[in-house]
Amino acid sequence: MAKTDDLKAALHLLVVIDHKEAKVYRTEVHGAVPVSFAPYDPHGYRKHLHSAHEWTDGKRQPERKSFYEAIAKTLLRADQVLLFGSGTGRSSAMEMLIADLKAHHPDVAKKIIGSIVVDAHHTTEDQLLAKARDFYTEYNRK
Repeated sequence: MAKTDDLKAALHLLVVIDHKEAKVYRTEVHGAVPVSFAPYDPHGYRKHLHSAHEWTDGKRQPERKSFYEAIAKTLLRADQVLLFGSGTGRSSAMEMLIADLKAHHPDVAKKIIGSIVVDAHHTTEDQLLAKARDFYTEYNRK
């Protein structure tokens, strides 16, 4: 696994996120090893983030806060960020990340140039990266 510091010089990053983990890739490097993040899980159950409507007290759960904080820190130096996720609305970890970044890291949220719903579980890393590179190429031609 790459270190978070390895991503600091990246210009274009891809975040592939679901409720169990997030992987951050440098799209301009072929064969890049992603930095992986998982929600804090002190008991090792490999749990996933819960949707926002399950919260009863309106406070952010600790695993969600540390999960999003780690992702935000990694994205801080990127020039552009592309997000891939599955699901829509409240069931989308991607949408929840965007909302968290807008609320707590607007400087990072401004770097997001696109968010695309994909079937990441049935798509290889090479296919995800190819799709991201195509997106960046088209976006930066404008």
